[in-house]
Amino acid sequence: MSTVSDQRFEELRQWVSITIGVPDAALERASEDASFRRYFRIRSGGQSWIAMDAPPETEDCRPFVQVAQLMHAAGVHVPEVIAQDFTRGFLLLSDLGTTTYLTALREHDPAALFGDAIEALVKWQLASRPDVLPPYDAALLTRELELFPEWYMGRHLGRPPDAAQRAVLDGLFEHLIDSALAQPRVYVHRDYMPRNLMLSTPNPGVLDFQDAVYGPITYDVVSLFRDAFVSWPEERALDWTVNYWERARAAGLPVHADFSEFYRDFEWMGLQRHLKVLGIFARIRYRDGKPGYLEDAPRFLAYVRGVAGRYRALEPLLGILDALDETSPRTAYTF
Repeated sequence: MSTVSDQRFEELRQWVSITIGVPDAALERASEDASFRRYFRIRSGGQSWIAMDAPPETEDCRPFVQVAQLMHAAGVHVPEVIAQDFTRGFLLLSDLGTTTYLTALREHDPAALFGDAIEALVKWQLASRPDVLPPYDAALLTRELELFPEWYMGRHLGRPPDAAQRAVLDGLFEHLIDSALAQPRVYVHRDYMPRNLMLSTPNPGVLDFQDAVYGPITYDVVSLFRDAFVSWPEERALDWTVNYWERARAAGLPVHADFSEFYRDFEWMGLQRHLKVLGIFARIRYRDGKPGYLEDAPRFLAYVRGVAGRYRALEPLLGILDALDETSPRTAYTF
C-alpha cells in the first residue's frame, strides 16, 4: 500500500514512533471510511498496530474509547486502545487483521460467520444500560431521515420535494419514528455490517463503533442482514433474522414474543436506515468528495421499494420514488 505525505501524517508518524519505541516507524494506509478519519497499519518485529488519525475539528476520539471499553466489558472482540492523544486526535490500537466479513463471505460459510456475528450482537445488547450512551431519540431519528429529501432528492437528483411530496414524507417519517421509539431499547452499534466486522479469533472483531447509541433493538439486526454493500436473497436474510430472534429470546433480551411483530419492526427500522443512508451517500459525494458510495444507491432503493410495497401505511413513498425515477415500473402494491 502507498504511504501518505501530509503534515498530520508526519505528526502521527512521529507520535507512533515514540509511543511504540520504533524510530521512523513506517505507516501504510490500512483503510478509510465515510468520515474524515484515516487508519494506518504499522508493522515492526513481527507485530502490527493500527493508528487512527481523527482530525479534532471534525472528529472526536473520546466516544471511540468509551464504546471500546463497553464492548470489551460485554465480551465483544474490539481493538485495544493502547495509547491516545485526544488533543491531536490520535489513537494507537491493536490490529484485528486485514480480512473483513465483506471479503470473508466470498470464501467462508455465511451462516457460520453470521452465527458468530449474532452471538457477539446478543452479548453487546445484554450489556445495555440506560443513560450511558446518547439516546437514539426523535430528534436524531428526524435529522437522519431529513438527509433523504435534502441530499438525495434535492442535491443528488435536483428534485427537492414539492408541497405534496413533503406532506407524504412528513407522514411517513412520523410513522417510522413512532415505530422506532416504541421498540425495546438496547445498545446500538449503528453500523453493524460485514464491512465493519473482521474475521478474527475470537470471531468477529468489531470496528467503527464510535457512533453507538441507546436505541431500538432491531437496528443492528437490520444493518447486518440488509447491508450497504452486499445483498442476500430474501429467504436467507429472513432465516438469519429468525436465528437472531430465537437467540435473543433465549438470552432474555426484550424482543417481541411474536416473530411477525418483531419482523415488522425490523422492516420499518430498515426503511428509516435506508432512507438515511441514501442521504448520507449523497452528502459524502457532494460535501466530502467521495463519489464511490453512491454506486450502491440502487441496492438501497430496492430495499426501500420492497418494504414500502409490503405495508399500506408506507405505500405513498412509492409514488415519490416513481416520480424520481420515470423508468420505474408502476405496480399495484397491497399489504
